[in-house]
Amino acid sequence: ADWIFCLCRTDPAAKKQLGISFILIDMKTPGITVRPIVTIDGGREVNEVFFDDVKVPAENLVGQENRGWDCAKFLLGNERTGIARVGLSKQRVQRIKELAGRVMAGDRPLIEDERFREKVAAVEVELKALELTQMRVLAEDRKRRSNQPNPASSILKIKGSELQQATTELLMEVAGPLALPFGEHADNDDWASPLAPQYFNYRKVSIYGGSNEIQRNIIAKAVLGF
Repeated sequence: ADWIFCLCRTDPAAKKQLGISFILIDMKTPGITVRPIVTIDGGREVNEVFFDDVKVPAENLVGQENRGWDCAKFLLGNERTGIARVGLSKQRVQRIKELAGRVMAGDRPLIEDERFREKVAAVEVELKALELTQMRVLAEDRKRRSNQPNPASSILKIKGSELQQATTELLMEVAGPLALPFGEHADNDDWASPLAPQYFNYRKVSIYGGSNEIQRNIIAKAVLGF
């Protein structure tokens, strides 16, 4: 990325989320160092960013000074809606069915196993409910007059991340021991070898965008009124 946004403490005396400002920073600014963090699946999508005496122009401020958390909450609401990723989970369910029709469990394809079919059906039911909920939330957002994030986005984030993890678990169940080969020695034509890294990578979905535990707190306060 050429630019990043940062939440910076600009009023040390303020409490909680107050006293934080939202600023944009050019990554070419002197003093910025980026170090990749290799994740458990071998990816490099996560980085450490260090700031050493970095100077940022005042005009890079977004919104009002000391009110940056308002901007962050708005963006997080949009992010959580996007994290639901209904289309991705639908695609995975189709892939699960396709592969389970090819992989044998004893003398018949795995897709004919009653217990496995029940697991797939349960995911499909929850995925349809998530899709309808997402459409309802998006429809409500079009009518909203407030700039505050829709707390219902937390529901989408929780269920969406759980279903993404559930689909990777089902793919691993289909692959079984075939998912063991991983890395430079794996066969490039082997459909099963990427599934274990994918499974491990998707453990993070319930954490980023605000952990699922935090989302439950938001729902309890903003939706249920506890």
